[in-house]
Amino acid sequence: MKLELLNDIDIIKEVLSGNKASFKLLYQRYARKHMLTCLRYVKIKSDAEDLLQESYIKIYKDLGQFDEGKAKFGTWSNRIVINTCLMKLRKKNIFKDFRELFEGSKEVLIEANAVDHLSLQELTNLILQLPKGYRTVFNMYVIDGFTHQEIAESLNVSVSTSKSQLMKAKKALQNHLKPRDYSLFMSYA
Repeated sequence: MKLELLNDIDIIKEVLSGNKASFKLLYQRYARKHMLTCLRYVKIKSDAEDLLQESYIKIYKDLGQFDEGKAKFGTWSNRIVINTCLMKLRKKNIFKDFRELFEGSKEVLIEANAVDHLSLQELTNLILQLPKGYRTVFNMYVIDGFTHQEIAESLNVSVSTSKSQLMKAKKALQNHLKPRDYSLFMSYA
C-alpha cells in the first residue's frame, strides 16, 4: 500500500517504526491548517513560518506521546502549534506591559453592512488588527476553544483578566460592525 493512502495513525506507526521520511505526509496534510493557526497569533508571515517549523520539530519529537484514544492527530498537533505560538508571545513579554492590553483597537473603516460581505480572510484581517492581548485571548477562547481557566494558566494572568480581554476584543470588533450584525461574536460569552 502506498503511504499516501494510509490514515494518520498508520503513518504515525510508520514514523515510529523508523520510516522517518513518512513524517512528510503528516506535514503535507496539516501544514496549511497549522500555518493558518500561526498566522492568527502573529502578523508577520516569516514569523508564522518560523513558528510552524518550531511546531513541527516538537510534533516530531513528541510523536511517541500521541495517544489516539485521547484525540485525533489534527487536534493534538494543533494544540502543539498553539502552545508554540503562546510560548513565543510569552518570550516577547506581550503581557508584561498591561497598558497594551487595555488600549483600544486601531481604527478600521468598514461599510455599515460589511459583515454580510466579509470573507474569512477579511474577518481574519480584522481580528489581526486587535492589540496582541485582545487578539490572543480572542483566538484562544473563540477559535481554539480554550476555557478562561486554561487561558489564565497559559498566559499567567487571572481568569477575570482573560474574561475582560475577551469582552474588550468583542467590543472592539463590534465597533467596526453594525449592531445587528455582531451577534456572531456575542454568542461566545
